Amino acid sequence: MSARRHQTENNDAELDMTPMLDIVFIMLIFFIVTTSFVKESGITVNTPNAQSAQKQENANIFIGISEEGEIWIDSRQVDPRAIRTVVARLHAENPEGAVVIQSDSQSATEHLVTVMDQVRLAGIDRIAIAATKGQQ
Repeated sequence: MSARRHQTENNDAELDMTPMLDIVFIMLIFFIVTTSFVKESGITVNTPNAQSAQKQENANIFIGISEEGEIWIDSRQVDPRAIRTVVARLHAENPEGAVVIQSDSQSATEHLVTVMDQVRLAGIDRIAIAATKGQQ
């Protein structure tokens, strides 16, 4: 009789891991689907201050203009003649998105106007210029 008790005790000690693995996979899928990825221009610029600065929603294309006039999109330096093509390709991935131009406060206005012109020629009207909210 002691042999039977020993066998039943061993069978009771087993755990079924299937429900726990199902929950872990469901949570993993949930976090992957709900994660939002932050895109950046790839360059750090000193944006000018503006009292009326607001957060731009649905911005998915960030263009950075350095003090020297270098143009950066998706962490790559872009030739000014290629801006239109690159922006059109990125906009095709998310047509509801907007473009944010992060121009350095010391960069020439000519670079900003060139970038804005190329973005509009790519068919995008939702353009914002990045600024830091603060006193002028």
